[in-house]
Order: sequence, then structure tokens, then C-alpha cells
Amino acid sequence: MALKCELCGKKSVAGGSHVHHRGVAGGQWKRRATHTKRTIGVNLHWVSLMINGTMSRVHACANCIKRTGFDNKKAAAVATA
Repeated sequence: MALKCELCGKKSVAGGSHVHHRGVAGGQWKRRATHTKRTIGVNLHWVSLMINGTMSRVHACANCIKRTGFDNKKAAAVATA
């Protein structure tokens, strides 16, 4: 499976995971809490889109799917008007 959106290039990024515990006297736990690395993935889906006049099946993120759907509706409205 692709790890990158084929339309905008969005990909997974590395971030930090921090455990927070409440109620520890003096707030000392935050200095001792484990900091572990994690990856934050992209919301990718297989989508069939019209690209350069041909239908293509691509991996696209949710934002691109929403944007292309909006653009297609807008173009259809302009074409009919």
C-alpha cells in the first residue's frame, strides 16, 4: 500500500507520544514519563478519478477526495449554466 497521496504528496510523519498521569504530587511524573516515537499516518483511500481525460485509480487522502468532488460539482454547475 502506498504511504503517500498521489495528488498532493501528503505522507506519514513521525511524532512523539507522551504519557500523562494525573495526581502525582509535585508534577514530577512529567520528567520521568516515557517519550516514545510514533508515526502519524495519512487517511488514504483508493479512488477512481478523471485525470487528463482518462479514469485512473489512485491513492488519495481524504482532503483531496473532498476537494476533487467539490471541484467536479463546481465544474458541472458552470458547464450547465
